Amino acid sequence: MKVIDTSKESLDIFAAGQFDLRKWEHYIDKAVPGVKELCLDGMRKCINAGFSWENDYLPILNAMICDEEKREQVLASFSKVTEQLDAKIIGIFHRDIDVDVILYLGLCNAAGRVTMIHGRRVILLGIEKIMELNWCDINSMTGLIIHELGHVYQAQYGVMDLQTDSVADQFLWQLFTEGVAMVFEQKFMGDPEYFHQGNCEWKNWCRQNIKLIKHSFVNDLKTMTHENQRYFGDWVRFYGYGDTGYYLGTVFVRYLLQYDEFDQIIQYRIHEVRKYLNSFVEIL
Repeated sequence: MKVIDTSKESLDIFAAGQFDLRKWEHYIDKAVPGVKELCLDGMRKCINAGFSWENDYLPILNAMICDEEKREQVLASFSKVTEQLDAKIIGIFHRDIDVDVILYLGLCNAAGRVTMIHGRRVILLGIEKIMELNWCDINSMTGLIIHELGHVYQAQYGVMDLQTDSVADQFLWQLFTEGVAMVFEQKFMGDPEYFHQGNCEWKNWCRQNIKLIKHSFVNDLKTMTHENQRYFGDWVRFYGYGDTGYYLGTVFVRYLLQYDEFDQIIQYRIHEVRKYLNSFVEIL
């Protein structure tokens, strides 16, 4: 595991006191080669979906330089959480994880994401999104990084990539893989009730409404698209609550753990996930 912090280099983007897209392009090409088009493509898709560069992007990006206290908290938490992290992972899961963990300034793409760059698997952690979501403290940073490591663990030791033209299967697979990453987090934290996304009120609501979430998700699969889905991402809401797909995915994987080991579950293919979802739906 290699840990890379590009936060110092990113400050040059704000030389004029505000975010400069051209300076960002220079920074990203030098600090994280191969990521520029990934970020720009994500931004274009969001703008095409109705988001505004001036109203939805610039305020978040400029907060990176304006809120020094929050930025410094992010950097301190990142340093603390990644210290000896590879040894901790080996101690808990008895396997190492081959990945680069990179703290960078993106274009509001995600607080954390896993991707391949030049044949190397990397975890990209967006400073600006972490600050926006207020995931700056050590506990939140731990949850974020370990969640992404959960995706890498599945990719390295199980089945992660899905080849399908079925949008329904894509969302079902997302439910499953996010559940795997959430349970990976919980195992790392030693707490099966740990959720980094929400507070107790969020968790209690999800627990009390799990039947509604589950059956709504299954019914929505028939017509679900990236534009109308209600379950994944801090920008969407299900009955006023975000990230309910992560909660549902966690409960689903916990259900699977009654019958199989974690390292076997991450080997499942989509047809197995589909089969077990049907039985999962019937229990509540």
